[in-house]
Parts: sequence; C-alpha cells; structure tokens
Amino acid sequence: MLTDTQCRNAKPKDKPYKLTDGKGLYLEVKPNGAKAWRYRFELAVDGKHKESLFALGDYATAPAAETPAQTKARQAGGRFTLAEAREARTKARSLVKQGVNPAHHRQLERIQRSQQNAATFEAVAKEWLGLKDWTETTRARRLDMLARVVFPKVGKLPVDTIKPAHVLDVLQAAAQKNGPTVAAEAKRTMSAVFELAISTLRAEVDPVYPVRKALPANKTQHKRPLSSDEIGRLLRDLGGYERNFQTVAVFRLMWMTLCRPSEAAGARWEEFDLDAGLWRIPAERMKKRKEHTAPLPRQATELLRAQYSLTGRHAHVFPNRDDRTKPMTDATLRQALKYLGWSGTYSPHATRTTGSTRLNELGYPTDWIERQLAHAEPNAVRRTYNHADHLADRAKMMQQWADMLDTWKAGATVLPINGKVA
Repeated sequence: MLTDTQCRNAKPKDKPYKLTDGKGLYLEVKPNGAKAWRYRFELAVDGKHKESLFALGDYATAPAAETPAQTKARQAGGRFTLAEAREARTKARSLVKQGVNPAHHRQLERIQRSQQNAATFEAVAKEWLGLKDWTETTRARRLDMLARVVFPKVGKLPVDTIKPAHVLDVLQAAAQKNGPTVAAEAKRTMSAVFELAISTLRAEVDPVYPVRKALPANKTQHKRPLSSDEIGRLLRDLGGYERNFQTVAVFRLMWMTLCRPSEAAGARWEEFDLDAGLWRIPAERMKKRKEHTAPLPRQATELLRAQYSLTGRHAHVFPNRDDRTKPMTDATLRQALKYLGWSGTYSPHATRTTGSTRLNELGYPTDWIERQLAHAEPNAVRRTYNHADHLADRAKMMQQWADMLDTWKAGATVLPINGKVA
C-alpha cells in the first residue's frame, strides 16, 4: 500500500508510470508532473467481463488548517488526498458489485444536479414566461413584477420545496408594499408557474391553492369607463404632470388612438407614416398576433413630430430611461397615476373601455369602434367589408374623438350624433 510520502515525493519520468495502492486503486504520475488517481475494475457486459478505468481525480495534500468548507470545495474540484482517494475507491467498488459503472453513475449525478438547479422557482418561472405568446413589453412587465416581488423570497428555492407558508409570505408582503393589484397578479403568476412545474414532473402540488383566499379580494374597479367629466379632469391632471413629458405623451397617444398601453409604450418609429397619418402596428406586438393599422388624428401626428425631435435617434418612440435601446415599460404609466392620485379610479387599460363606451354613446357605428380597438370580428361575412373604406371611416371618427378629448379637457360639453348631451 502507498504512503502519502511516496505520493508526494513521486517524480515525473519520460513516460507515465503507476504507483499501486491496492484493490484497483493506483496513482498515475505523468511526464508533466501531474498526478491522477485511477481505479481499475471489471464489469460484466453482455455476459463478458470487461476491464475499465475510472478517473477519481487528482492527487492533493490537505493544508494543515483546512476548514470543512475548504475541504468540500477542494473535493468538488476533483482533488483528493490518499485517504480520500481510498474512500472514493470504496464507493466505486460498491457500485461495481451492484453491476453499476461508476463513471456512468457520476454522469447521472451531474445530470440530476443540473436538473435540480433548473428546477428552482426562478428557473421554472422564466421558462413559463418563454412559453407565453406575449409581446416583449408584456413579458418584461411580468418579469419585472416577479423580480421585485417573488424572486427575492422564493426564487432560489427548488420548486418542489415551496410550501403554502412561503406563498402566503410573498402575497402578504406584496399586498402591504405593492398593493392588492400586484399581490393578485403575483398569486395568479405563481399558480401558473406551479402548473407548469407539475405538468413537467418537477412538483406535485400547487402551494398557492390553500392560501388563495387568504387576502381580501381586490375590489378596485380599474376598468370602469370614465365619464366625460372624469376624462377631462384626468387629461388636465396629466397636463400638470411635470415629472416626465414622455410619460404624458404615451398617455395622450393611447387616448387619441385607443391602443393598448403596451402598444403605446413599445411604439417604434418605423411603424409610423406621419405624412399619411397612419400607425401600422406589426403582428408580433399585437395581442391577437395580427397587424393593426390605426389612423392618427392631427393632434397625434403633432405630438409624434414633437417627440421625434427628442427621441428620433432611437428605435423606440418612448425609450426606457435606464436603457435607451429598450422601450418604456407600461409600469411607468401606473406609477404616474399613483402620483396623480388616480390609481384607485383608473388604470391605463381602462382607456379602451372608456373609449368604446363613450363612442357608442355618441352614436358611432359599432363596426368602426370594434375595428379601431383591433377586436376580431367573429362573423366571417362581416370580415369581408372593404378595409380601405373602413379605415377612412375610422380616421374621421378618431379625428372627432381627439377633438372631443380637447373639448372635455377644456371642461366643455360634447353633443353626440343623436343630439343628446354626453
């Protein structure tokens, strides 16, 4: 049997040579001075005994004051003392007796460790986000919520170890710090992530379910349509929001076109033909994955020309404050509403609900309104209507709508088409 002194003092030669310890273990000394532990074994394959080698790791001497943590780190790096190499040989021999190739066993362990690392809540959540057929803006907004609210508490935990108590802690903290809307979004998102984990055999239960009713329901009516008086007051309040001209511009574009918040915040200059007064939003940025053409009223083209002088050198009309290569997030819009005191009454998504309600009340054809909102027409026959004429009709409607917004902002009353007061 070898001694540590023999291993330490072994000198390199012109060719590799072995120092045998016993029971298949030996130290190979290479011409470059490297010393490696090897275990020779025989394993039955198809009824025949086949000799194989198992590389245990490199020879090392342990420092006198080495801590347990340092020892573990050294061994993880594949460096073993003589005594440790013998322990590794004993484990390998045990596997061989069971008919298991130790090299194959180690490879399997590495795969399992890799899978365990890929099964943290954060890893599964990002995988879930990648599967969603969302716009990049929507995906970025949801990831931002997870990074702020969920990941700091449970992101690094294996998804199958998260308990209802963990979830409740996340939801209670979110409700207190971020508000009931964010807490509700966190609850829905976490449950969806666990659904993916269960379907891919990385978890067995959804720990959100037992605590799903632990917090009061979010009763804020964010999508209630605003009255004409409220529209005017909101637009006046936005006009006084001096903290960020760009944020106000996003709100104005959204109101004048009735687009979705993410469509306005993520707008790119290449989508606009200001001379023709048209905004062509590509399919990949639309909720229904179908290109949408929106007419631009005069006020919108004036706004965009002014904005071009500020951000025309960037790809996005409203670039992100921290990374100018990315668009503004629609979370910025919600922050502005909170600052202005509107967050409990109105959310950016309520713009479309309001526009649809008010335009219908004012007597405009439903077909025009639905097309402007990019809602799919369920009737195949009605979908054959002439698109160009429809666009021209919508252009007139949206110009009148923009004029009405100016009137409401000024505090006046608008008379609808049918002669009744709005």
